[in-house]
Amino acid sequence: MAQPKYITDIDRIAHLPETERQRLKRIVDKFVFRVNEFYLSLIDWNDPADPLRKLVIPNEGELKEYGRWDASDEDTNYVVPGCQHKYKSTALLIVSEVCGAYCRYCFRKRLFRNDVKEAVNDVEPGLKYIAEHPEISNVLLTGGDSLILGTPKLRSIIERLRAIDHVKIIRLGSKIPVFNPMRIYEDEQLLATIREFSDAQKRIYVMAHINHPREITPEAVRGFEALHNAGAIVVNQTPILRGINDDPNVLSELLDRLSWAGVTPYYFFVNRPVAGNSDFVLPLAKVYELVEQAKARTSGLGKRVRLSMSHTSGKIEILAIEDGKAYLKYHQSRDGQYGKFMVLDCPPDAAWFDDLPGNEHYWSKPSKKTEAVVSVNAMSDYPRTAVSQHT
Repeated sequence: MAQPKYITDIDRIAHLPETERQRLKRIVDKFVFRVNEFYLSLIDWNDPADPLRKLVIPNEGELKEYGRWDASDEDTNYVVPGCQHKYKSTALLIVSEVCGAYCRYCFRKRLFRNDVKEAVNDVEPGLKYIAEHPEISNVLLTGGDSLILGTPKLRSIIERLRAIDHVKIIRLGSKIPVFNPMRIYEDEQLLATIREFSDAQKRIYVMAHINHPREITPEAVRGFEALHNAGAIVVNQTPILRGINDDPNVLSELLDRLSWAGVTPYYFFVNRPVAGNSDFVLPLAKVYELVEQAKARTSGLGKRVRLSMSHTSGKIEILAIEDGKAYLKYHQSRDGQYGKFMVLDCPPDAAWFDDLPGNEHYWSKPSKKTEAVVSVNAMSDYPRTAVSQHT
């Protein structure tokens, strides 16, 4: 199959009525719009509520700026331009500000504002920092989308990381496995790169972003197979999103189909309270209920998934929500509180850790490590709202 053409002009989406295209131009003037013909072909255009349509077609709710642009305070994680170091063993390299698909719910929506520049073209400072910090064994290439990079550029970064002995795992964060799977199985140079740099001692992981089972097409399965054969390990993470996958039958089908394809269900996330994303947010208690109902319908392989919040203070696993109480544990922790158990009141409308009374006793907002992202820092202190009560 030929590589699909990408579309960045909303006027070229012929399936949308002219009146709707005109209405959506206010959104694309503010946030980047990018899709491709392959993914558009998966949408049921006769269904205005089609979940894949909601994933990539702008919606007017994006102009409701409830929440903060940087809901997890990523600006405090930068140690040098383009490199974040929040958890001891893991560093993030922001290698691209471009995605194959601009998912409308993205927690890094700030990157896709037309007036913001956060990603950097020069990864040299980040590579130097990683080389100087032997505690870093994992590096995530993200952005944007790491697999949107040309293969020669991606290979050069991977090759540099493989020259750093203490970096054992390289992670590639990407939507491409389902958005443009042909980019994977038709690119022999990409597969050769993975084959060369992923082995039993130092593995490459592809951190896929698959939100709905309908995204697991025959082409996607072929892409997974190509990655597996090249020596990569593929895992999946997705937030629970109102109107997209907030159905236990949809979630259980996703878990099953991932397991059948050899893709590890890694995380279900609580959607972060990012400005412009309030239409996708669900109460914590509802998210927990949906996930437990989905897990009851799947095998033990599907049940490996963890429900977590990627909060400023760490990844907080939701163990249970019962009788108005949230039972939580730090799965990852900025301050080393791994395994810290918490029991907090959970009001019916609580949608984030900061909405739980007493949460402030367990963490404090960190100070900025660098001025590497000044343009974004100015937005990160967006006024608190009904979606997120902690600033």
